[in-house]
Amino acid sequence: MTEDEKKTVQKPELVCPAGTPASLRVAVDAGADAVYCGFQNATNARNFPGLNFTPEELRESVHYAHRRGAKILLALNTFPPAGQTDLWKDAAGYAHAIGVDAVIVADIGVADYIHRCYPQMRLHLSVQAGAPSVEAIRFYRESFNIRRVVLPRILTIPEIKSLHKEIGCEIETFVFGNHGLMAEGRCSLTNYVTGESTNMDGVCSPASAVNYAEDEDGNLSARLGKFTIDCYSCRQSAGYPTICKGRYFAPHRDDSYYAFEEPISLNLGVLLPALIEAGVSAFKIEGRQRSKAYVEKVVSSWRRAIDSALDGNPAAVDDLLHLTEGQKETQGAFESKKWR
Repeated sequence: MTEDEKKTVQKPELVCPAGTPASLRVAVDAGADAVYCGFQNATNARNFPGLNFTPEELRESVHYAHRRGAKILLALNTFPPAGQTDLWKDAAGYAHAIGVDAVIVADIGVADYIHRCYPQMRLHLSVQAGAPSVEAIRFYRESFNIRRVVLPRILTIPEIKSLHKEIGCEIETFVFGNHGLMAEGRCSLTNYVTGESTNMDGVCSPASAVNYAEDEDGNLSARLGKFTIDCYSCRQSAGYPTICKGRYFAPHRDDSYYAFEEPISLNLGVLLPALIEAGVSAFKIEGRQRSKAYVEKVVSSWRRAIDSALDGNPAAVDDLLHLTEGQKETQGAFESKKWR
């Protein structure tokens, strides 16, 4: 990147996950420009037991972040059931009252309510909205004054660069973490198996439906509801049963295999300079369900990489392979339309 280019490039934000107040503090201290989090209810897409924030915890976290120059983004990125919007409306009102810096929305009704009732509140369009085109993004921007769009993980860098020239709002992209196999905001697998919806209840593979069965030889079966998602020998570590990353038997094969996708994580470290050049305003790390140690390691690594790239030096992200799903990583559609 030349000196002239560096002068015209806006410093991109590093947007980091926090599933608990402790993780939020770690993310801020490790160099996050912004931290996204959610309440302990169905308003956010990581509604797991033991995760997320009480209203008081969020208020304290906003103060903690603001004192250190960081922003708080609240995820209200699920889709309310028809006629049951009070939970989302109350969350938006509280977020406005305590000074949350932006709300991440997916549902048109939620976006419309916040835009009308709290017009000064900054809105970001969640990846759950699945808006990959100029026309879709313009609709949200013109209708609800969306200031930033989190792009679905299906676009190449040239496509992102082309979008940036036409949409009139900021672009945020995922750069590390869950690959996102299904169309964003459209996965119905958990609903089919457990009756709870990823997109409406905010939970993929709910813990209440998970159980493990051990046979007499010490082998484990990981189940979700009535379905076996994977099996492990006594010498293997059992993973959490996620439907799209399970191993299944099929009539055309003698052994079980990953019918949807092998466990793998997105890592765009090598594409960081190209993403900056394409006009990306914010780089997002996935992982609100991950540990404090994960947050600290990944956030600090990406902080150094972004700063290095902006200084015109190689944007080397530390080796994070041991923190990826299945210890495998991919650039997904960002580099090409080949997902593997």
